[in-house]
Amino acid sequence: MTSEPKAPSAPAAPLPPVGLLPKLIFGSRWLQLPLYVGLIVAQAVYVLLFLKELWHLVAHSFDASEQQIMLVVLGLIDVVMISNLLIMVIVGGYETFVSRLNLTGHPDEPEWLGHVNASVLKIKLAMAIIGISSISLLRTFIEAGNLGTTRSNFTETGVMWQVLIHMTFIVSAVGIAWVDRLSESGHRKEAEHG
Repeated sequence: MTSEPKAPSAPAAPLPPVGLLPKLIFGSRWLQLPLYVGLIVAQAVYVLLFLKELWHLVAHSFDASEQQIMLVVLGLIDVVMISNLLIMVIVGGYETFVSRLNLTGHPDEPEWLGHVNASVLKIKLAMAIIGISSISLLRTFIEAGNLGTTRSNFTETGVMWQVLIHMTFIVSAVGIAWVDRLSESGHRKEAEHG
């Protein structure tokens, strides 16, 4: 069985030249690189904060009450969730708005990175913000038993505002997801008719 030599494929048509202004506008996306590097520095600061809080938890674990330990653990979870948010913004934002990371096939490639776009990133960020707000609100509710005493870090009005702000985050996320779904179904209908 012999294989026939493949005919050479036709050369690709040369790309039209790009003007100076379009090159400048397209190249301006690299101005975001220092912003993402700055977020990496912020991520390092959060790692230090996490380690500091973890050290305090371990050092004072025998003389702290269960409620105090729970509040510190919730603080650690809050730091982790903010750190996750930072990773989503750094990796997803860079991949979406600056340049490809070329991680295809890498064993550590995040599962969500293959289908990230600005719309998906907005919804993921909204959900992360709701998660962070939920942890903060849970910490407030745990301390709510001290309302009206000198040990309280919150007032009733402060708790009410936290709940309202949290609800605003939820309504905003639902709104973003709804608009995204409407937009997606509109694109699908256009594709079916076109």
